[in-house]
Amino acid sequence: MKVHTLDARIWLPQPIAYVFPFFGDAHNLERLTPPFLKFNVITPAPIVMAPGTRIRYRLRLHGIPISWESEITAWEPPHRFIDEQRHGPYRLWKHEHRFAEREGGTSVSDHVDYAVWGGSIVKCPVRRARCARHFQVSHPQLDGVVCSHRWPLSASRAWQRHRAAVRKIPANVN
Repeated sequence: MKVHTLDARIWLPQPIAYVFPFFGDAHNLERLTPPFLKFNVITPAPIVMAPGTRIRYRLRLHGIPISWESEITAWEPPHRFIDEQRHGPYRLWKHEHRFAEREGGTSVSDHVDYAVWGGSIVKCPVRRARCARHFQVSHPQLDGVVCSHRWPLSASRAWQRHRAAVRKIPANVN
């Protein structure tokens, strides 16, 4: 099985104490996932995040419904968590989310190891581009999502002052 990787990083001018809980709420995935995927979390809220937690999703790709189930395999607030696909469209999907305090804000990093059914015959540039597109849409979209999130008042003021300072590092796709 050939494993491919996808890395993306963004800096947000919010403290890690606010950013990690936002990402740790599985229902916020609906706000972060590109609209063309019609992504829905079907596990009822509240979802208690911990190793072993399973979360079910539904999405549509080119009109085809896809079910997905992931398991939280590492949960280390406020610095990292890992979700791994248990059922879904990939042969392997292991997604590590990392959070670090940097320069008065939070660096959010994603590292995904993935493999597709059918190996390199199916894993063509189209599939890779689709996967990369998800992160290229999601990461810049964070600016608006995080801006509109209801932070405590002091964080909202800081966000407004620093919004123009958001720096984005482009995704690296291997």
